[in-house]
Amino acid sequence: MFAWINLSLVTPIFGLALSLPPMAMPNVGVALSPVAVPSSAREVGAPDAIDADEQEDPEEEAYNRQMRTRVDLAKWHRTLGIATWGAMLMTSVLGVIQYYNLYGFGASEGSNPCVQGNAIFGQSQCSGTPWPHALGAGVTAGLYYTTFTLSLLMPDPDDASQGDSEYARTLRTHKLLRWVHFVGMAAQGLLGVVVANGDWFGMDRANDYGTLQALSTVHLGIGLVTLGALTWAGLLML
Repeated sequence: MFAWINLSLVTPIFGLALSLPPMAMPNVGVALSPVAVPSSAREVGAPDAIDADEQEDPEEEAYNRQMRTRVDLAKWHRTLGIATWGAMLMTSVLGVIQYYNLYGFGASEGSNPCVQGNAIFGQSQCSGTPWPHALGAGVTAGLYYTTFTLSLLMPDPDDASQGDSEYARTLRTHKLLRWVHFVGMAAQGLLGVVVANGDWFGMDRANDYGTLQALSTVHLGIGLVTLGALTWAGLLML
């Protein structure tokens, strides 16, 4: 007995470790530490818990989806809006030139530039379809109605135009101007077809000069108002 005690005290000094034989170990309960638990056992049920925590609320998911759509459409809306404005400006300039050639600015049937032989871009602009202006109008219409459609498709989950903030008031004005230049585009498009193809409607410059001049004046006026409304709407958002 004393020899065993002496040996147990001495052996640590020499770096030895004394352990009891397995049969001599008392029959005690064994507690598993967390480290000893297999990872698969610890993670049972964990994925379901994580999924439940990370699952996005349906309303929040719908909101985020709408905001992403709005950002994507806004980029195209802005780019096409600038392109539309440039095309409309060029078409308006060509329209003013065409109006001047045919009717001057208040000129009579016998004193307009076409009759006097000094039409801008030559006498070929005095008859037939005014192709430069017509092609410009076609490009402008294509760009405009695409941009307008994007503005209608753009979601607004925040109701940004509501309220009394400066941005809300600006956005309301922008939306109001949208309908002004939309009506202008539709009206001048119809008038443009009539004045450019008067013979389709039983009118010619020799017998209906005053009527065609009046319709062309209205067409020109609406075109300038439409350009002004589009310019204002664009500047508000820049």
